[in-house]
Parts: sequence; C-alpha cells; structure tokens
Amino acid sequence: MLVIQTAFIGDLILTTPLLRAAKKSFPQISIECVVLPQTANLITNNPHVDHIIPYDKRRTESSLRDFLALVKTLRRRKYDAALIPHRSWRSASLVLLAGIPTRIGFDASSASILYTHRVAYRKNFHETERNLNLLSPFGVHAMDPAPEIFCTHTDEQKALDFLTRHTDSDAQSLFGIAAGSVWPTKRWIPQRFAEVADRLIKEKKGTVILFGGPEDRTLCNRISAMMDRTPLIAAGHFSLKESAALIAKCRVFLSNDTGLMHLAAAMHVPVVALFGATIPAFGFAPLGDGHTIVEAKLPCRPCGAHGTKKCREGTFACMKMIRSQEVYEAVLKYV
Repeated sequence: MLVIQTAFIGDLILTTPLLRAAKKSFPQISIECVVLPQTANLITNNPHVDHIIPYDKRRTESSLRDFLALVKTLRRRKYDAALIPHRSWRSASLVLLAGIPTRIGFDASSASILYTHRVAYRKNFHETERNLNLLSPFGVHAMDPAPEIFCTHTDEQKALDFLTRHTDSDAQSLFGIAAGSVWPTKRWIPQRFAEVADRLIKEKKGTVILFGGPEDRTLCNRISAMMDRTPLIAAGHFSLKESAALIAKCRVFLSNDTGLMHLAAAMHVPVVALFGATIPAFGFAPLGDGHTIVEAKLPCRPCGAHGTKKCREGTFACMKMIRSQEVYEAVLKYV
C-alpha cells in the first residue's frame, strides 16, 4: 500500500495516525510512503512504515522527466492500493499512471475523478480524523487520531547534549517558541515574541529556545537582537526528530499555526497556538486536550486555507490585535 503526502511538515505529522491504522489493519502488507526529502526524517524509524521514497518536487525533481521517473519507480513496486491524503493533481496522477488498481482520495480533491474510491472530506473533522477515513473503503474505521513521532536514542542524546552545553542549574523551565511559517500572514509580530520571551526569562527564570529550520535562522536572530536576555537558538541545527526530542523537554510550546505546532502536540507538550490568517475550524488545531488557541475575532478571517503572502485588507489586524500580555498569560497557565 502506497501513501502519498508531499505537502508540508504538519501535513505529514497529521498523516502518521493513518500510517499506524493501515499497518495495524493489514499487518501482512508493506506500507510505503512518497514524501518530500525535507520531511522524510519525520517517519524514519516509524515501525508502521516499511519503505520511504523521497520526491523533491519543489527543487531538484521538479521537471516532467523527474515526475515520469517516479512513475516508473512506482510501477516497478507493483502496489495494490494507494491512499492519497494530499489533495493535488500531481499526487492523483502519480498513482493513476503507476497503474495502482485501488486509488483512494478525498472527494474535495480537484483530481477526484482519477480515484477509484472517493471519501467525503468532512470539514468539521480534524485532519487526522479525515485522513483515517481513507481506510473506510476497506471497512476499517480507526478511532485513534493521535499523531506520533519515533525519536531514536541518538535524537534524544543530541537534545540532551545541547541542553547540557547551554543551560545551567538556575533554569527552572524550558520554553519553546516557533516564530516562523512558510506563509507571512501566519507569523505573529517578532517584537511581541521577543517581549514574551524576555518576560519568561526574567520573571519565571526560564530558558527560551527558538525553534525552526535553516530558513528561520534570520528571524530567530532578529528576535534575539530585540531581547534584553539571550535565548537559545535551535533553528537550523537539528533534524525534525531531533527537534521533537528537544521540544519534548519543554514545559510549554508557543507557536504560530505551523508544522512545529503539530510536532509539539505529537510529543505531548502543551501548545499555545497563535492563529491569524487561518482558523482552528479548518481542522488543523493542535490535537488533544490541554492546548490553548489565541486568536482575534475578525470578519475577514480566514483569508485562505493556508494563509496568504500579504494581508488582503492591508492591515494585518488578525496578528496585530493579539497582544503580548494576552499571550504571556496563556503561557503562564502551564507554568
């Protein structure tokens, strides 16, 4: 069985319950995944995944020739069925051209005509629950929507070594912050992240760690420069699973609506999630109890399923209306 999820970090994290349910329902078959190379680390060491096929569709494998080469690879592997949580023409075309006889995807996909089975995309469900419904054509109705990440001893050790080098015995709590996002309208104001981080260090004697990928280093350095106290910057220094191991040691995780928000929730860390351009009702809130959503109620929200590059109203009010004091108080609930 092939599962295709070549969207963002959070999308693959929210696909892990589907991988678990598929393997537990059909333990005798091989579960294989096509994912981005940038996200593949999330499912290495996952006991429910037998084989990973990286596909760098946005960078080094963006051409038609690369697409057809992947089709050829998938044909050779002779899959019996494909589950396609990613709602794109490219993913649907891949499984069709690969000759996979059973192709299951959502009816809301623009490419649903290419599927042999179409499953209702229920807008009032969480994304993990929607994904689990892709098994319903087999008569499987899985009930456990919790995402999971399988960190190795090496991942844990790298996180521990980082903390040993950079923290001291006076630090009572670790606070994680993810200030970045692919979409500019999903990013809270850097100065306000800096204000909250400074207060956590000064008033709660905490250690603040700024998380993200290599592309977030500049933003993290900017936030650090705005602060009176110096945070730790993990952005760009850790793989996704190493980041998960480090996040797991945090008391609480403050994040925009982004993939690291879902990574923290998967590691059972309380999340204070800031929603601007998007809304939790889309089904992408941090899963589980014990999380806090901070958002401003505005008639212009949401402005897109993923956010936009620029505020369509020209005000960025959805993020500007979220004040530092409000966020700080939300974090303090977990301290």
